[in-house]
Amino acid sequence: MGARHVHRARRLLEETLAGAAEDDLVRAARAIVDELGSPARLLPLVAELAAGADDAPGCALLSYRHVLGFDKLLLIDGTPRHMLRAHVWHPGAGAREDIHNHRSPLASHVVRGALAMELYETVRDGGEGREAARYRESLAGEGGDWLLEPAGRARLRLTQSARYTAGSGYALHSPALHRAWCASPGPTVTLFLETGAGRRRHTDVFTDLDAADTADVRARAVAKKPLDVRDYLAELENLACLIG
Repeated sequence: MGARHVHRARRLLEETLAGAAEDDLVRAARAIVDELGSPARLLPLVAELAAGADDAPGCALLSYRHVLGFDKLLLIDGTPRHMLRAHVWHPGAGAREDIHNHRSPLASHVVRGALAMELYETVRDGGEGREAARYRESLAGEGGDWLLEPAGRARLRLTQSARYTAGSGYALHSPALHRAWCASPGPTVTLFLETGAGRRRHTDVFTDLDAADTADVRARAVAKKPLDVRDYLAELENLACLIG
C-alpha cells in the first residue's frame, strides 16, 4: 500500500516546524497549510489515508464531531509537536461557534467553500463591547474531554471580520480570540494545523451572556465521542469527494 504522500507531508511538517519559536511557528504553519491545502497535494494525501496507509485506528480515536460545529478529522498525528487535521463545516449546522482561543499557534487554509471569521479582544469594564460569560477550558480524563469551569464575565470588542474563500486562509497566535463558521451554501473544508510547542494548559471560551444565564453554570465535562475506524475511513472518502 503506497504512502508516498503521507511521508512527504510528515517530512514537511517535521523539517519546517522543528525548533521554531512562536512567531516563527505562526508563519511556518501558514506556509505549510497553504502548500498542503492545494487540491493537488491534499487529494492524494487523503486518498492514501482513506486506503489505510497510516495509523487509521489512532487517528480515528482523535477524530470527532466538534461541539463548536464542525467535523474534525485527524490526518497526521505528530503529537506533541503538531497535529494536521481536516475540518468539514456544514451550512446551517447551528449557531456560530463560541469565541475562544487555542493552546498553541495555528493556521487554517480553506480548501473548498468559504469560512467567516471574527477576531475579538477583551476590554476593561465600562468600555465598548459585548458582555459575555467566560469559561476556563481544560482537558480531563483519558479521552481528553473538555472541562469547562465558569470564570466570571468579560467584555469583548470585535476587532476584525473577514470571509475566507478557497485558496485563502489565516494563522493565529495561541491567545488570539476568534470564532468561525461556514459562510457558503455547501460544505466548507479547511486544512487546519495546530502546532505543539509551548502549549498552554487551558483556553478561554466566551458564550453569550443570555445563554449562560439560563444554563447550568457549574463546572462540567463535555465528552468527546471519537469516530470508530470504519466511520473515520468513510469520512475520509467523503472528504476526498469534496476536495475533488
